[in-house]
Amino acid sequence: MTADIMKSCALCPRKCGADRTKTTGFCGESDKVRIARADLHMWEEPCLSIKGGSGTVFFTGCSLRCCFCQNFEISAQGKGFELTVSELADTFMMLQSKGAENIDLVSPTHFVPQICEALDLLGGRLTIPVVYNCGGYELPETLQMLGKRVSIFLPDLKYFDSGLSKEYSAAPDYFPTAMRAIKEMVAIAGKPKFDENGKLISGVIVRHLVLPNHRHDSIRLMQELGREFDKGDLLVSIMSQFTPVYKAAEHKALSRRTSTFEYQSVVDEVIRQGFDGYFQQRSSASEEFIPEFFDNKYY
Repeated sequence: MTADIMKSCALCPRKCGADRTKTTGFCGESDKVRIARADLHMWEEPCLSIKGGSGTVFFTGCSLRCCFCQNFEISAQGKGFELTVSELADTFMMLQSKGAENIDLVSPTHFVPQICEALDLLGGRLTIPVVYNCGGYELPETLQMLGKRVSIFLPDLKYFDSGLSKEYSAAPDYFPTAMRAIKEMVAIAGKPKFDENGKLISGVIVRHLVLPNHRHDSIRLMQELGREFDKGDLLVSIMSQFTPVYKAAEHKALSRRTSTFEYQSVVDEVIRQGFDGYFQQRSSASEEFIPEFFDNKYY
């Protein structure tokens, strides 16, 4: 099944049709799984990393072209190392054995079939939730392939304006595509559910990174969420850690960090819309929070 899908890839909205058994797709990847890091990560939302942290797996490649990507070494520059499906399954178990509270799949879209195979290999041995941590640029059909394997979705919702999404991520269709995807995620995961310790068991957290000079676009996004979803359908996480890395400085509007005023104005809109969620410390806007990535397997 995986080989058939990879021969004419349509896993992401690009639907590039590449034969990834012979070459690479728009994402930059072939049919061989590559990751750049697998380790405990303590800086996800509080309901995901209460004590042990998230067992985060950073996949190489991406279907977006975000000029400000903090993980540009792996999303755009191809840093990473190859794993077999069996080794990927072993990696999930390694993270669970280290005390991870979930398996956090970062930018997993272009490897969904292989991830499904790896999770199926584990059967009931994996006892912690699986988190699908993505840029929001997803196809409902690909999300449906996950079945019940994933119980938590962590999508970005980056832009409302198509001009911004075209300029910054080469995706003019970003907003309608992401909204369709988030609706599918809510349909799959249901309303947020927590255990007795406040840890999220299932549900959707929509993340939004507030960009400098674009607070009005951010506010419009929150208003659209309010129109399309009931207040208890999902959680919202507003992030402040924008740092002008990679190609951000080539765009005048992105050449500085987000101001406190810009960030707070978006937080205020989330509160007006009635969503529960998370607001980030301003001190997280620093390159020191970008993890180290590897070209060779190190664990």
